[in-house]
Amino acid sequence: MRNRAILPLAAVFFILFVTAKFAINSFDVWETAENIFGVDDEAQIEPKVKKAFSASTTEPKCSLSRVCPSDHFALRITSGAANVVGPKICFDGKIIMSNVLNNVGPGLNIVLVNGRNGKVEKYGYLNMDAGNEEYILAYLKDIKPGMIALVASFDDVTAKMTDEMREVFVGMGSTLIKSIKPRDAWVFAGRAGAQNKSLLENQAVSDNNTNIYGRWPETVEIGGCILRTVTEHKEP
Repeated sequence: MRNRAILPLAAVFFILFVTAKFAINSFDVWETAENIFGVDDEAQIEPKVKKAFSASTTEPKCSLSRVCPSDHFALRITSGAANVVGPKICFDGKIIMSNVLNNVGPGLNIVLVNGRNGKVEKYGYLNMDAGNEEYILAYLKDIKPGMIALVASFDDVTAKMTDEMREVFVGMGSTLIKSIKPRDAWVFAGRAGAQNKSLLENQAVSDNNTNIYGRWPETVEIGGCILRTVTEHKEP
């Protein structure tokens, strides 16, 4: 009988010990949180903890491997495959142009974005085979400073490409546009009036010895984060 009485008593002591241990650890957790967030009120700490966890679990946009900083936009651009499958342009988590959306075409597929607020201003394609050279040049020159341009090639972009058109892209930060030749694949993300060269650019050269789509090379792709356009405020 004495042994039977000891067992419940031991269980009670064990429960009391675990409860006390948990309480001590809980106080340690809140004390640590107070040190991290600089507040001493649990009601203030809780929303800050939730915000920290929600920020860390945000999904990357445009299938990137990481989340872009808050002052950047996510993007991914894939060139067309030969003259069969159109390109794809994703910006800030949304597919803007693609073969599936049926809004791509031969030549230069371009998405123009307001670099400050991320609003897509216009998108479409410039037919570099049958298009009007004067219209194409006027369209490119009309891109205002600070605008972000996302560009993907489809089929061939050189038939109506002039040196003046290439210079427009140089002014957006392109370093490869001058080397683009017939049926090359090219993708680019830049900013009109850019002072720096863009790191978001790729090219696949058409070579009969290495092409994988007959007369066309493999598709090329870029993905990354592009900085928002910062408005400069001049002192009066």
